[in-house]
Amino acid sequence: MRIHRHRRYQRQTEDPHAFRWNEKIRVPELRIIDEKGESIGVMPTASALAMARERGLDLIEVAPKAQPPVAKFLSYKSYKYEQEKAARQQKAHAKRVEVKGIRLSLRIGEHDRNLRIEKAKEFFAEGNRIAVEIILRGRERQHGMLAREIIQKFVNELRKDHDLAIDQPLTVQGGRFSLVVGGKLREAGAQAKRDKDAELDEETEEE
Repeated sequence: MRIHRHRRYQRQTEDPHAFRWNEKIRVPELRIIDEKGESIGVMPTASALAMARERGLDLIEVAPKAQPPVAKFLSYKSYKYEQEKAARQQKAHAKRVEVKGIRLSLRIGEHDRNLRIEKAKEFFAEGNRIAVEIILRGRERQHGMLAREIIQKFVNELRKDHDLAIDQPLTVQGGRFSLVVGGKLREAGAQAKRDKDAELDEETEEE
């Protein structure tokens, strides 16, 4: 008995950096931008291609969804290089943001808390967010207020030199207290300006 296996085809996605040029441009007319960035106007595609070649350039479609599509007089090799360079940079910067866990406890000591603060700062430096949590078990559940205070104190320590963005406010599920926050290291100059502004405010009040 022959078993027929159906091939699975991957759905193709449109490449945002793909473009058409010269004879590959199939539309009847285009809005033309010359090599100096000046608008020439709308003209038949064949005429635009002939004009580009007279100038020793290519006709590159840069805005295919416009009405009519927009094309420029450019060097194909130079434009392709710039597009590929932009694609590489975009891929390098498209880093996945993760949520890293920071576990605290009711009995956490100052040393361990400081270690977790430094770890949280490392996660921020990598571009990640953190989930600060405390899990209460058994009789510990009667100390919910203390758990909230410990988490708040931890966040306040991070806020001293980071600009924080609360992604998820403090939530309680059973005995689990958690908060998700992102942070960016505050520039030294920005902090110095805040301190200076505070000094000026104090002087003004004294006057």
